[in-house]
This record gives sequence, structure tokens and C-alpha cells, in this order.
Amino acid sequence: MRRSDRLYALMQRLRDGQLHTAEAMAQDLKVSVRTIYRDMETLAESGVPVEGTRGYGYTVRAAVTLPPLNLTEKELEALHLALATLGASGLDDFSAAARSLSGKIDAVLPEDSGPAPAPFGFATDAFAEAARGFTHMPAIRSAIRARQKLRITSAGQDHIIRPLHIDYWGRVWTCVAYAETTGAFLSLRIDRIDSLAVLPGLFVDEPGKTLADWRALQDPRP
Repeated sequence: MRRSDRLYALMQRLRDGQLHTAEAMAQDLKVSVRTIYRDMETLAESGVPVEGTRGYGYTVRAAVTLPPLNLTEKELEALHLALATLGASGLDDFSAAARSLSGKIDAVLPEDSGPAPAPFGFATDAFAEAARGFTHMPAIRSAIRARQKLRITSAGQDHIIRPLHIDYWGRVWTCVAYAETTGAFLSLRIDRIDSLAVLPGLFVDEPGKTLADWRALQDPRP
């Protein structure tokens, strides 16, 4: 069972208001008691109102419980944007609520084999990087529609790019672009862009420089 599925199963079990021991939950889910302890800590840190202690038992008394939701990528992106905006608002109550909601979402998102990401909707330092990436989104989207070239600086490198597409990976946005400075495609994390300027030059489709060409490179099947 995936960790996200196990956390959801634990939440479903605990919401009945009864005490559940770590030993019983570990036996039912076929994991170690230590794993259940870690899961309880994860749920508590995510804002789930877990009550109880090791060796005694756990329960959850939630004010509101929502049914499972299936979100599209666009809906998930909108939720991410909303959390980033609230986190950068400076309103303490809403920032705290956004962080709690972020943790709950992060607990049930699909996992990958990479390093542990920052909480959903959040950057390492609160919303600093997420908010900075958000400021670049309108210019990039507009440039994609208008086929406008951009000059960007990222990781200390300058590039003149043809922005082609924005991808969303659950926690970060990336921009697929063709870099005229290197003659190669780039996938740039938008929150890592240090500066962005719109250039007067427009671009037209040319062989080897289009979004279709980039997609063909990602999936080279005939």
C-alpha cells in the first residue's frame, strides 16, 4: 500500500471517534508499529486533529470531513495558487489555515521516488519562492499566447527563450521553452526564475523548435 493510501485509510479509521491502538492499526495495515507512530506524527503536522499518545491510543475529532475528491490538473493548480496567495497575504489566521490545508493535501498526493518536496502550495521559506513564481505566471502565459520571446535569468544563467507550454507537477510549475542561446529545449522551474523581461521579437514555428518536437523527444516511440 502506498503511503498516501495508508494515511487516508488511517484518517478514515480514526474519524469514528473511538480510540485505536497503534498495534491494532499496524496489524490491519501490515506495517510496523513504528510506521504507525510516524504516520500519526505526519497527520498531526499536517493539521489533522489527532488526539492520543503512544501506548494509549489515537482518535480524530474533526469539525468537518469532506468526501474524497477527484481533481483535474487545472483544479489542483487553482488550489495551489489560492494557497500561495493566502500564504503571501500576511494575514496570520489565513496563513496558518493555508499551511494546515497544505499539509492535508500533501498527505494524500501521489508520491514519487525523488527527494521529499516542500509542502503542497508552500516553498521552503513559507511562500517566498511560490509567491515569486506566481508573479511570473501572467507574463509567461501571455508570451505563450502572443508567441513573444522572453529573456530570463535562472540559476545564474541568462537565456533568450521561446516559451511553449506550462506544466504543473502537483507542487511546482515548469515552463517548457526553446532556448535560442543554447539551441536546445529547457524545462524551467518558474519559481527558480530570478528575472524575466519580455522582448520585442516574436517567433514562428520552425522545425525542431516547437512543442510537438519537444514532446516527440520525451516519447520517441515511432
